[in-house]
Amino acid sequence: MQHLHQLLTTKNSELARLLRFSLHGIEASLKKAQAEFPQDPGAKVCDEVLQELRHLLQPEQQAIAIIQPPDEFKLNSLREAFDSDSELGLYLGDSLLQSYTDADLWNEIHRKLLRVPEGLAQIWRQKALDWAQEMGAVANNEYVYHLPFIRNEIIYPGLSGSINAQGLCLSQKAFFHNNIIQNDASEEIHLLASFLLLWSKFIEIEPDLHHALKSVFSFDVIPLHSQPEQQNQYIDTFIDRFQRTRKAEEIAEPLLTLRAWIDMDEAINSLVFVPPSERYSWWGKLQQESRRALKKVADRAINAGYDVRIRQLTGIYADICAFSKDDLQLDCGGIPGEVLTCLRVYARINQEEIPGRVIFRSSR
Repeated sequence: MQHLHQLLTTKNSELARLLRFSLHGIEASLKKAQAEFPQDPGAKVCDEVLQELRHLLQPEQQAIAIIQPPDEFKLNSLREAFDSDSELGLYLGDSLLQSYTDADLWNEIHRKLLRVPEGLAQIWRQKALDWAQEMGAVANNEYVYHLPFIRNEIIYPGLSGSINAQGLCLSQKAFFHNNIIQNDASEEIHLLASFLLLWSKFIEIEPDLHHALKSVFSFDVIPLHSQPEQQNQYIDTFIDRFQRTRKAEEIAEPLLTLRAWIDMDEAINSLVFVPPSERYSWWGKLQQESRRALKKVADRAINAGYDVRIRQLTGIYADICAFSKDDLQLDCGGIPGEVLTCLRVYARINQEEIPGRVIFRSSR
């Protein structure tokens, strides 16, 4: 385990990334096997192996912050402008930027921009690049951290020159490196597997992420960075739901598949920020990919002759609360009295009503 940990914590290592993806795949496979063979004589040892894997894959807490001297902080004016922008504050709340180096600041700003409407985000991406270029840096689309997903996409570029900062991208190659599903799996299963891997990686690098998954904790929106046990439970539940969805697709029973997909879509949309991302932000649009896939699954059930209706709950909370249950309330973000994000869709399946779940802004 010592050498595994040493490789996993090696900075900017492609081998370290490959090992991490592979370990996530092993973890998922063992969990699936445990569910299929609960009486296996190796089950108890398997629990210990999974615990060791969780420990290995848990992000390191950096004990000492690297602080760049103020006279060397090239992007300090960008920080001040970003923190003081009232329009950004509508979507991000009143928390200030926490970075102490130019590289960290570049990443923190761009990750926050993933949560605001795309038009506003694009304006600030250009501002950030202009500021960096004035300081002698240039955008670098090659110097990026690879996140596993089913497509390639530069989320934001890195910087080189007077400032060295790693950017972020979605990587199809990183997704297929992990081998957690067969290549002949359906398009929808590929999408769910990519969300599983992508969310696991995002949780490692983004300290502002929360979860609102009811089956893990039903009474609040929980910060993941400060509560590693909640982080583990959220990922474990995600993996379990993914395996159940994959089994349902193999059985090819439309309603079983639909119910599994509704649970899976809830897990995907329950990874949130506070306040939640704007619906037409990069993050909001990414989560909507799950909703579009869920609609295809519902349409297949309808075409098979079942009475099915699903509804994403949005708008004024008073208008939709009859279709939801165990909702969560925040006093920031959005418009008072409106839904901030739909965690779980409302569904009616052959006259059975299954409530949805939302986060809404208090009307006070």
